[in-house]
Amino acid sequence: MRKGILGLVLIFSLSLSAQEIVDNATKAKTELGVIRGVNEGDVDSFKGIPYAAPPVGAFRWRPPQTLTPWEGELDASEFGSNCAQSGWGAAPGTISEGSSEDCLYLNLWKPAGTEAKNLPVMVWIHGGAFVGGSGSGPGTFGDKFAKQGIILVTFNYRLGRLGHFAFPALSWEYPEEPKGSYAYMDQIAALDWIQQHIGAFGGDPNNVTIFGFSAGGVSVHSLMTIPDAKGLFHKAISQSGGGRDGVLTARPIREGNASVFYPVSAETIGINFAKKHGIEGTDADALAKLRALPVEEIVDSGQENDGEGGPRIYSGPILDGKMVTETAESAYNAGRQMQIPLIIGSNSAEIGGSFVNNSKTKEELFSLFGDFKEEAKAAYDPDGIKEFEEVITKFNTDWVWGEPARFTAKSFVKQGEPVFIYHFGFVPEPMRERMKYGAGHGSEVGYVFNNLDARWGNPETTPEDKKVTEIMNAYWVNFAKNGNPNGDRLPNWPVYNEKDGEIMDIQLDGNAVGKEDPRKARLDVIENAFKLRQQLQSRGI
Repeated sequence: MRKGILGLVLIFSLSLSAQEIVDNATKAKTELGVIRGVNEGDVDSFKGIPYAAPPVGAFRWRPPQTLTPWEGELDASEFGSNCAQSGWGAAPGTISEGSSEDCLYLNLWKPAGTEAKNLPVMVWIHGGAFVGGSGSGPGTFGDKFAKQGIILVTFNYRLGRLGHFAFPALSWEYPEEPKGSYAYMDQIAALDWIQQHIGAFGGDPNNVTIFGFSAGGVSVHSLMTIPDAKGLFHKAISQSGGGRDGVLTARPIREGNASVFYPVSAETIGINFAKKHGIEGTDADALAKLRALPVEEIVDSGQENDGEGGPRIYSGPILDGKMVTETAESAYNAGRQMQIPLIIGSNSAEIGGSFVNNSKTKEELFSLFGDFKEEAKAAYDPDGIKEFEEVITKFNTDWVWGEPARFTAKSFVKQGEPVFIYHFGFVPEPMRERMKYGAGHGSEVGYVFNNLDARWGNPETTPEDKKVTEIMNAYWVNFAKNGNPNGDRLPNWPVYNEKDGEIMDIQLDGNAVGKEDPRKARLDVIENAFKLRQQLQSRGI
């Protein structure tokens, strides 16, 4: 009898051990099949889930194709490949390690267990100038969001020439399909996947918030104005995403001292790309040769010159007239954007140098303002003692990100939607010598995700760091849950209106203060310059 009891205990112990191993995996049953993820305490993660068929071979430069259901269980314990990219400073003819043309994967973090239903969903759109980046960077892991009752989704989308490409034969092939901005098609496909399948993970398809930084922030603007994306999300956050024209094919480029539009058609860029690879003609045979090119020969940071010895042209999102029917600025001016709550903002010192123009002195820069020269001086250098590098950094930041964000906010206010503007100026003490003019491009991302250990250079985390990340992460979580970033024990973030002009200012010392925008005079003079430029363009000048 005693031996029998011991045997039962042994069997029961083995069963518990097996159950523990099973419990390290978590499963979701979708219409496509069962997906097996990983349980890590109070967070379940699912990585490398395909949301569309591989865009390879005949599907290169085609819209994302529908997935076929699988048999058995899909292992979602590891990230899928990043989308093919050259990597910064890589040798020609190479792609970065871990990247591939087969790359349309998403990742998901959720609170552990299957009991919760209708959880808010946040979808991160990565940055990288539309030629780099991925949804698997450690700085954007979603475990901290999941611990606060959010399902966080990240994903990859096609980049560079694979993500944005036009060619005459492509325009003739499958004429019913959208063309050009395959990256945006991928983003829409990922959002559509979420609508269809997020319920299997406990998510609410009717409470989806998209948010993104840099190219991801630009994508947020585009998705809010692309008709095909309507209804796929319900709130939006654009981090350093601008809001005015300048990211489509006819984007401003530097020519001499000024930003000008260089109107080269997307198809012309595609033809020049083909010629660069010894492919002549624009027919189906030429397209077949383009599709046969090794991916390493296509990924080149996405830049070509105009074929006439002119400057290099950046081939970002394309105004194709079918899917991308207008610029975000055009839609905002006409009130055609989605009517949803919005958070929008940027950092205090996004980028310096000749990012917008090649001015070498303050006088040269201020002269670009024409009739507003004296207003520009008063706004940027009232005492005439600031270093040129500080002035040009603030100017770049305001021109590309600050004023366009305010312009966007005003357009949403006119539609009766709640808008919350932020200005992130916090720089931790150990980094202030290197970031002497303020918070640089992307500085806020680690604070939003509460993933400071993954910051570039891994600087020491200070008590001020922890305070700022708790505030920023809480604001984003609250907004995803109910469309308002405010909550208990948080500094009040005022809803933006033109009369008061109040924003949330995350100051250099880390204090979060709702107040009138301290950049108002600078943004006003930039706004006047934009209006003047538009008037001159409308008159053909």
